[in-house]
Amino acid sequence: MNEKEEKKSLAREIMEWIVCIVIAFLIALFIKYFLFTPTLVMQESMTPNILNGERVLINRTVRTFNGEYKRGDIITFEAPTSLLSGDEIIANFKEVNGGIESFIYYVIEWGKKSYIKRVIGLPGEHVQIQGGYVYINGERLQEDYLDESVRTYVSEGGIDDFIVPDDCIFAMGDNRDGSSDCRIFGCIPMDRIEGRVTIRIWPLNKFGKIDK
Repeated sequence: MNEKEEKKSLAREIMEWIVCIVIAFLIALFIKYFLFTPTLVMQESMTPNILNGERVLINRTVRTFNGEYKRGDIITFEAPTSLLSGDEIIANFKEVNGGIESFIYYVIEWGKKSYIKRVIGLPGEHVQIQGGYVYINGERLQEDYLDESVRTYVSEGGIDDFIVPDDCIFAMGDNRDGSSDCRIFGCIPMDRIEGRVTIRIWPLNKFGKIDK
């Protein structure tokens, strides 16, 4: 093989590697956005059921196939940008222009912050937080995932008596005293929910399904 042929062969091999890398990247991106995403929990809001520093798996197929979320589901969603003001009950989010900026923010998720919380109120339900307890449509909510000593309160400016808007959910952290959640930034539109969290993948001694 002469020098010219060797250069062509090398160029072809380099191109093949580039194509393989691009295909692998696209496959990984597809799985991450549409199916499953491992993520590191960097919040105390779900203590003691999910701890800061643990890793969980986000099941995105619920969003991909327009599935339904149920009360008690643990979810992740895009972090709102501000607290409630006036008569608002729906959270505010970052405005992202279309095109490449939207792809980077929503698909690659560079610069995007997410929260992990538990679904409490569903669309159309009347939610009330009174005397340290949560009521749904007038009935006290039984929250077996919380310690019996836990009470739920709303700080000044938060919402404690409202109807969950259509296509929205109301979510709170299990660590009610240490969670910034829908009580202060409003209900979350369904299209801002990333997926359902059901499996803990780290630490290994706690690997498995997360009990509600």
